This record gives sequence, C-alpha cells and structure tokens, in this order.
Amino acid sequence: MSGAGSGYDLSVTTFSPEGRVFQVEYAGKAVDNGVPSVGVACKDGAILAVEKPEETKMMLPGSNRRIFTVAKHVGMAVPGKLPDGRQIVSRAQQECENYKRFYGNTIPTKVLSDRLANYCHAFSLYWHLRPLGSAALTASYDDNGPHIYLSETNGVSYRYYGIAVGKGRQGIKTELERLKLGNMTCREALKTVCKCLIKQRDDQGSKKFEIEMAWICDESDRQFVRVPEDVAKEAEDAAKREIEQEDEDSSDMES
Repeated sequence: MSGAGSGYDLSVTTFSPEGRVFQVEYAGKAVDNGVPSVGVACKDGAILAVEKPEETKMMLPGSNRRIFTVAKHVGMAVPGKLPDGRQIVSRAQQECENYKRFYGNTIPTKVLSDRLANYCHAFSLYWHLRPLGSAALTASYDDNGPHIYLSETNGVSYRYYGIAVGKGRQGIKTELERLKLGNMTCREALKTVCKCLIKQRDDQGSKKFEIEMAWICDESDRQFVRVPEDVAKEAEDAAKREIEQEDEDSSDMES
C-alpha cells in the first residue's frame, strides 16, 4: 500500500520525516468520523448533546448511550469508538474517586481533563498499544462557573465556550460561533443545540436519529443529569419547526 504514510504508519512509535505520527492521526480520524457531539457553556450551566443514528429497529431507545455521569459535578460525552470511550469514562471515574479520597474534595475539571489527556497520550508511546479512537468531551459546573473541556486522542486538552466533534463538526462550529452563549440559559441553548445537530444531517430521510442530551446547571442543582424527556422533546420539536420555517421562507424568496 503506497501513500503519504507508507512505511511510517506501521507503528505508533515511528515518526515520519515530516515529524508526524500517522497512527495517532488515524485515531483522530475515527473521532472525526464518529457521531456528532456538542458541548456548550451557558451563563447558568453546561450542556452535552450527541446525535446517534438508530442502528436497528429492534434496538431500544437510549440503550446505546454516549453520555455518562463521571461524578455528581461532572459528566462526559465520548465521540468516536464507543468501547474506547467507555475506557476513558472508567478512567475518569477512578480519577475522581482517587482525588476525593486523597484530598477530601472534588477534582477540578482542568485537573481531570489534563489527566485524561495524559491517559490518552500514553497509548501513543508504546509499540504494543494502539491510540484510543475516542475523545472525552467533559462538562462541569463549580464555583468558577460552567466548564467545557475536550481531551483529544493525541493527548491535548483545551477549554471551550462551545465545541463540536464528529461528523458535521465544521458546520456546527460555524453556528456556535454566531451565538452569545454567555448570555443564554441552558433552557434557551437546548433548542439551538438541537437545531445545529439536525441541520448537519447528510440524509434526513433514510435513517432515524436520536438526540441524547444531559446538562449540569442551576436547574439541576449543579448536578450532572440527563435532560428530562419532556424538556428534551420540546426543544427538539421547536428546533424542527424553526428549521421548517426557515426552509419555507427560503423557498418563498427564491420563487
């Protein structure tokens, strides 16, 4: 097989002459081609949302979860390969428990995010391991306000006002950049997040999708919980109506 990485992509410990580690880049592609995932920090909390296709009609709704509670004050979405993502979640839960036992306090989100990034990076240092094909999108809310962090498979970690990962991420990022998230409540942002996820779909007719959402905000007593079903459905329906109205207005202008 010939290509840019030919001969240099056989091991995670091999650098190319250009200084690239192709195995790590391939792992990043697994995340980029994964389910669309969004995290936003609002004025009263933070939201995580993931859009998942219905794999089969026989699958029960909610059985293929992508958002997990790590501790009372922090939750995580895992775009990319789900089994790898569960390993990251398990590590995050251990880090929270160990920090609480040793220091007697909850772990700061930046510390947790950096430790998860270090964990992911360790899989790119040894020839007998492969990089994790998942990232960790973390949401929390403490005395310093709401936080959204992304720990990537290449070992870097950054904090964001809003971030999108997975398929259609660029279009979602463009929509998020137009918003003043710091002035929005989580309730207001739910509809906007749903709208961003619905608009990025490649084919809306052939597959059914489920939007999984969770938040940590004043309304949830600063605990990471799933968005109540009625609230989530109301936000999704409002987003669909708004998209339909925009399409009608666009058609009227063209005619």
